[in-house]
Amino acid sequence: MEQIKPFKYFPHTESDIKEMLDKIGVEKIEDLFSDIPNSIKKDEVDLESALSEDELRDRIHSYSKLNKNLICFKGCGSYDVFTPSVINTLVSRQEFLTSYTPYQAEISQGTLQYIFEFQSVVCELTGMDVANASMYDGATATAEAIMMALSQTRRSKVLVSKALNPRVLEVIRTYAHFKGYELVLVNEKDLVTDKEDLLSKLDPNTAAVVLGYPNYYGYIEDFDFVDKLKENKTLLILNSDISCFSVLATPAEIGASIVAGDAQALGISKDFGGPYVGYIACTNDLLRKIPGRIVGMTNDKDGNRGYVLTLQAREQHIRREKATSNICSNQSLMALIVTIYVATLGKAGLIETQEMCYENSHYLESELLKTGLFEKVSNNEFIKEFTLKTKLDMDKVNKALEENQMLGGEVLGDKVIFCATETKNKELIDKFVDVIKKQGGKN
Repeated sequence: MEQIKPFKYFPHTESDIKEMLDKIGVEKIEDLFSDIPNSIKKDEVDLESALSEDELRDRIHSYSKLNKNLICFKGCGSYDVFTPSVINTLVSRQEFLTSYTPYQAEISQGTLQYIFEFQSVVCELTGMDVANASMYDGATATAEAIMMALSQTRRSKVLVSKALNPRVLEVIRTYAHFKGYELVLVNEKDLVTDKEDLLSKLDPNTAAVVLGYPNYYGYIEDFDFVDKLKENKTLLILNSDISCFSVLATPAEIGASIVAGDAQALGISKDFGGPYVGYIACTNDLLRKIPGRIVGMTNDKDGNRGYVLTLQAREQHIRREKATSNICSNQSLMALIVTIYVATLGKAGLIETQEMCYENSHYLESELLKTGLFEKVSNNEFIKEFTLKTKLDMDKVNKALEENQMLGGEVLGDKVIFCATETKNKELIDKFVDVIKKQGGKN
């Protein structure tokens, strides 16, 4: 038997490289980078020698120690929430972690069923008629909701409140730039949408109005202008933290046509900013405009219940010019987390969780106001977030909080957005306020 010689594996041989360069039409590899200025090129990169498995494990472990596990009093779209242990146990199962898009219904019934259940959860919480299989995140979901409204109304103008989360607004701006629709901002007043300004900018070419519910500052808007929108045949789109709907009036009750946002607060841990899961739901008349895919329930010829992919108004499945979106996927693993979370807590648990958020956030607001270092800016109601005005140097305050293993609020000039979810308690809140009081004495 011929002895197999030891060898080293290199991805490309010299002849491979020459053949590729000849095919491309350049003489040397450096020519491929000719557009990069020489001033930022490096001739050599000083890389250390390869590590053994043990050395690599130790190195990664040392890096992990640099992470700070801070008690979080900041929200603005990413919330510190309780995640029941059953969630990680179930979603770590191989059939969930490795599942692919369920095109073949006959071998994907489990995946299709939990997506169907996710859609049912979204419809139950929002009160809307239909929901899709999930979206990448809340920002793109909201931008896609606008595309639905433009297609449905055949108008080209959209009003967006300045009280909307600015990170969502940036995504909407990007869509507007590339899609070519007119984006008009509505002023805010006392940290909510200025209704007079909104109605003054409403015209027959307005396809939709986009508001936060609750808004960026944590407050609940007044929707007594919805009848005016309906008279103008303008759609109301709400960007919402879906977890709040267990205690708030649903978007359907308010009169919204589309509701979109993030479902992270339903059991998904912060995870350094993602991945999260977006959702989108609408009324029946917009069913064929909804992006992504929808899972439907049916019966086979023997009467057995089964699940299938149904409407898919995306360019992967229909003619591009008829597609309402180029969003081609969903976040089904994250949607599964939401589904397990809702099933675990049940209706009573979802309500209790939001009541805890309400109690904790209002206690935090009360204690901060007692220090004399903050003052109210808005008298509107809130669930878990609120905004106060202060003369404190909040950058220094937040640094002191970090030294005490706590993450302070979002600083907006002389205003700060604070958040207290169900994971907080009186002891943690008192400690948080005490650190701020001590900093107040140094100013």
